[in-house]
Amino acid sequence: MQKKIIVINGPNLNLIGSREPEVYGTVTLAEIAAAVIEEAQRLGMEADFIQTNHEGEIIDKIHEARRKYDLIILNPGAYTHYSIAIRDAVKAAELPCIEVHLSNIHAREEFRSKSVIAPVCTGQISGFGANSYIIALKAAAMMLS
Repeated sequence: MQKKIIVINGPNLNLIGSREPEVYGTVTLAEIAAAVIEEAQRLGMEADFIQTNHEGEIIDKIHEARRKYDLIILNPGAYTHYSIAIRDAVKAAELPCIEVHLSNIHAREEFRSKSVIAPVCTGQISGFGANSYIIALKAAAMMLS
C-alpha cells in the first residue's frame, strides 16, 4: 500500500519567494509544493501539501493526520519557537514527524535557535532552502520503507 504524507506549512510561508529572499530564497511555496508532490510520487508515496497562517488550523491538520497519513513533514514557521499547542498536537498524533526549515534556524537570531517542537519530532532538517523539503521526503521514504 502506498504511504501517505502530509506537508504542513505555517505562517508567512505563503510569502516565500518574495519575502526576505536573502534568507528564504526565491523559490515560491507553489514551486516547492510541485517539487514535493513530484518527488513523493517518484519515491512511491502520496503527498498532500498545505499552508496556513493560523495556529488552530495547523493543529486541526495534525489531528486529522492521525487517521489519514503515515508521516507528517512540518514547517511551523515562527510557531517553531513558542507554540506549545502545536508541540502537544505533534506528540498526540503519535506519527513520525520531521520538522523542516528553509533557513538554518541555529545560525540566525538567538530567539530563532530554539524549537519547542523539535523534541517531539523524529528529526529536524534546516538550512537547505527549498531542498530541505526534498531531504525530508527522502528521510520519510527511508523511515516508512
